[in-house]
Amino acid sequence: MPDVFQVLKQDHDEVKAMLARLEDGPKATGGATADQLAARQRLAEEVIISESRHETAEQQHFWPAIRDLGPEGDRVADAALDQEQEGEQVLHELGKLDSSDGRFEELLAAFTSAARAHIAFEEAHAWPLLRASITAGRAEQLGDKITQAKKLAPTRPHPHTPPNQAAVKTAGPVAGAADRLRDAVTGRGRTE
Repeated sequence: MPDVFQVLKQDHDEVKAMLARLEDGPKATGGATADQLAARQRLAEEVIISESRHETAEQQHFWPAIRDLGPEGDRVADAALDQEQEGEQVLHELGKLDSSDGRFEELLAAFTSAARAHIAFEEAHAWPLLRASITAGRAEQLGDKITQAKKLAPTRPHPHTPPNQAAVKTAGPVAGAADRLRDAVTGRGRTE
């Protein structure tokens, strides 16, 4: 069973790979075709879905575990949650735009930079803090909880939901069900 660090590392690597593909891919300003822009739109939607699930699961289980480590845990969690809230707002705006819109690239670039900084912060500050105080068994339990939480998590950013464990555990599954229903109706998130 993968532990919390393996689960989060896999998520981080997947998002970084998708962001690199978006960064290197054809853009409207570079003369991308309609098919290329549609593929770009789908990939951006994958990033939004992945990040929405990931951050919700972290807010339910990972950041509370970091907070349990005392004042330093609180400091690290507060900084990381501020970063996540900013990223969620950018993704919320990005999700409203078509890939041919000029603001799409601007918001995507802002999110890419912020996501890379957040991942680096989390891996450099939160992971070592937790790793120093967690047993292998507890790390596996936490990895399983995060994996399970992602299955019920929202697929869209909900920037007005407070990023605390109680709010996310209460609103997350309801928002997740509504998001998945909306995605099923619209076809969002389907790969062709």
